Amino acid sequence: MTVHASTPDSPSPDLSATLPEPSLDPADWDALRSLGHRMLDDTLDHLQSVRERPVWQAIPAEVAGRFGEPLPHTGAGLAAAYAAFERDVRPYPSGNIHPRFWGWVIGGGTPSGMLAELLAAGLNPNTGGFRQSPVLVERQAIAWCAEMLGFAPDTGGLFVSGASMANLLALTVARDAHFRQLGGNVREDGVMDGALHPVYTSTETHSCNQRAVELLGLGNRQLRRVPVDSEYRLDVAALRLTLKNDIARGERPLALIGTAGTVNTGAIDPLEALADVSEEFGLWFHVDGAFGALAALSPSLRERVAGLQRADSLAFDLHKWMSLPYGVGCVLVRDAGAHRRAFALTPEYLRHAERGIAAEAWWPSEYGPELSRGFSALKVWMELMTHGVQTYAAVIERNVAQAQLLARLIRQHPNLELCAPVPLNIVCFRFAPGGLSAEQTDQLNAELLMRLQESGQAVLSSTQLGGKYVLRCAIVNHRSREADFELLVKEVSLIGNALLAELDAPHSAIPTIYPNKENV
Repeated sequence: MTVHASTPDSPSPDLSATLPEPSLDPADWDALRSLGHRMLDDTLDHLQSVRERPVWQAIPAEVAGRFGEPLPHTGAGLAAAYAAFERDVRPYPSGNIHPRFWGWVIGGGTPSGMLAELLAAGLNPNTGGFRQSPVLVERQAIAWCAEMLGFAPDTGGLFVSGASMANLLALTVARDAHFRQLGGNVREDGVMDGALHPVYTSTETHSCNQRAVELLGLGNRQLRRVPVDSEYRLDVAALRLTLKNDIARGERPLALIGTAGTVNTGAIDPLEALADVSEEFGLWFHVDGAFGALAALSPSLRERVAGLQRADSLAFDLHKWMSLPYGVGCVLVRDAGAHRRAFALTPEYLRHAERGIAAEAWWPSEYGPELSRGFSALKVWMELMTHGVQTYAAVIERNVAQAQLLARLIRQHPNLELCAPVPLNIVCFRFAPGGLSAEQTDQLNAELLMRLQESGQAVLSSTQLGGKYVLRCAIVNHRSREADFELLVKEVSLIGNALLAELDAPHSAIPTIYPNKENV
């Protein structure tokens, strides 16, 4: 191919004069406005009528098949895309906005939070830094979160996607501070001293903490899982013994993770005692308070998480018990300087200026791994202004009272068994009529759970406690009412009795859908 150089006598052709002008803005703003209003009205109708629909329904094969369609090379337009959403997406979510969704600790969202998300997307800022109001919004919202949970106004912090990321960031700061204290620089040299640097937590810790220590290069072997007591709380005496034995072997303990609200039962570790142990042994004290930390908002529940305010770092979610739209969690770090040292990296092209758009002193990107960041802070800021802390406290108190109501209904029922204490908002139970083997009871409850979910009446999940398969009801839903829990007990009883009848029928058995307890 011959390439001809341009000369003053033969100028380059003006391609812009021959190509159509591309744009991602609408050709007809009035039509977009009309469709946008319809989308908003449809969504508000969907939220307002949520109780009238099943909690969950299976996705038909025909619908699932459409998600295998090829990549579109020419656009069909927003109206067509919205029609596909209405047909194939809106009817088949997990159902967590429904008042009888209690399967996992997943918040239900709010209409006002949805609108805050709309405003954030319309502004579309990158909140990694810069002199802009969205960064100031985040800084103020973090200060409000610190105040809510008993931390000082100068606490370091950041909004992230959820508590999994918040735990990872907190333990990253802990690792950096630990090696600095030993005279090393883990950011420069990595974990290369050949010693073991264990992180201690309970056997009930959330799996995200294992992922965190793996990602930090410490390895799962260095996550020391300490036994729990009869109420599933970390056993402090066992912790002390483990620490003393590890130190005697020459190991260098790094951090202690306490849990405020375990995922299995809602158990709250003895945080005051753990703070004492951390001070005694020189450990970084981190609290995984994904949902349970927010009990501190309630004057009547605050004592249950006493010691939280002594933590060096805290991870919690706002999309769980505060019902903000997904996803937004928060990490708080008492020593803001240590927080920044663990992450800050300022190349020349990101240098802060004395004036202009880069003049802001606080850049969120220097407190975590992400430079490109959305405006999650807006929904936190607006929802706190909209509802106030007292309203959230009232919702949390009601959910805890509902958990106690459900526990009473279970105790009163002849065929239901309460399988763990109910210290907060999680109720573990099972259908246990007697006369069945342990394996049959497990199989019965596994099938009962599937039929309950498929009925659309309620969504629970399962876990394993003391070798038993149990049903788990996690209550963080601001739409739940007392009558919903009465309905739950009724439905569980009906399905359980129907399964018993099937067992009594000739040549019948409960389907084997629970073949391996290790996979629960």
